[in-house]
Amino acid sequence: MLKITKTIRKRMDQIIMGACVVLFAFMVVIGSYQIITRYFFNRPSTVSEELLTYSFVWMALLASAYVFGIRDHMRMGFLADKLQGKAKQALDIFIEILILGFALLALVWGGSAIMQLSMQQMTASLGIPMGYVYTILPVSGVAILVYSVLNIIDMCHGENLDMHSGVEEKGDVY
Repeated sequence: MLKITKTIRKRMDQIIMGACVVLFAFMVVIGSYQIITRYFFNRPSTVSEELLTYSFVWMALLASAYVFGIRDHMRMGFLADKLQGKAKQALDIFIEILILGFALLALVWGGSAIMQLSMQQMTASLGIPMGYVYTILPVSGVAILVYSVLNIIDMCHGENLDMHSGVEEKGDVY
């Protein structure tokens, strides 16, 4: 079972980080284009700023899903750092269940609702439905859901998933 979870986790990490790299490279190109059109040609692009904004939001939400996956998110450790053994494991599983609930309700359910409601509203410069922009909410929510389930499975099988147990300790470079 753990081999399957590790395979799923590694594949998701690769896809999400690959998408973040592509989005970041896209943002660099579009940002450079915006600077060139504004300062060299004195004709600022109206589309580039909107593309940058939406690309940044997409990258941030995908990266946050990855951060939840490696359990490197912010936390207040005053209680968790005092616990050990089964009590710490129970608290960690409870936290993952809370994260799972938030991702399900706010990102997947709420994101799907706002996506559907905003399909008639068009973006200012691009002229595409805002629902397409909001698509990232349920996508990142599903990713966080899957990561939370994988984390819970790993915890139940005794895997050490302490904070910062991501890339730097495992030695995986994607």
